[in-house]
Amino acid sequence: MKGRILIADDDPIVRLDIATILEAANYEVVAETSDGFEAIEYCQKHHPDLVVMDIKMPLLDGLAASKKILDDNLAYGVILLSAYSDETRVQKAKIYGASAYLVKPLDAKSLIPMVEVCLEKSRQLQQLTNEINKLSKKIDDRIIIEKAKGLLMLRDCMSESEAFKRIRTISMQKRVSMVEIAKLLVLNDDY
Repeated sequence: MKGRILIADDDPIVRLDIATILEAANYEVVAETSDGFEAIEYCQKHHPDLVVMDIKMPLLDGLAASKKILDDNLAYGVILLSAYSDETRVQKAKIYGASAYLVKPLDAKSLIPMVEVCLEKSRQLQQLTNEINKLSKKIDDRIIIEKAKGLLMLRDCMSESEAFKRIRTISMQKRVSMVEIAKLLVLNDDY
């Protein structure tokens, strides 16, 4: 399978058409729903790669549902569908982070290339986000180690290298990461 997709549209015939197009192109349709609340619920349950969702649905529209899905990282991306291409909806779709906006009626020629591009771009964005999160964690870890070194230097009149060696030695003896030792040292000093 090329990707896992959730379809949300209040028209069962449209859902069937989209599912048929996607499955013929070797995509897995993990769930289908007719309203925005269920789309969010099913995304939490199935974690699809992509959501293809109508804007105009009962209870919760596709714009609000797509914002929640994207804000909570429940799918890589959302393709919004509408029978209308008015500027207000298009602007909201852009602001809410939609991957694409397609005007109905759909056909395989327009949907499949859009799905492929959106999936690839969304995966790349997710990869970059993961890398940023890893780098951010490394920086946070380094900050806490530096703070713990500073505390040891002040408290025990050590040089910077001695403070680092002490943290590293405790880490090896206790078989706990240096970051965890540093956090405990900083926490202990807060009292």
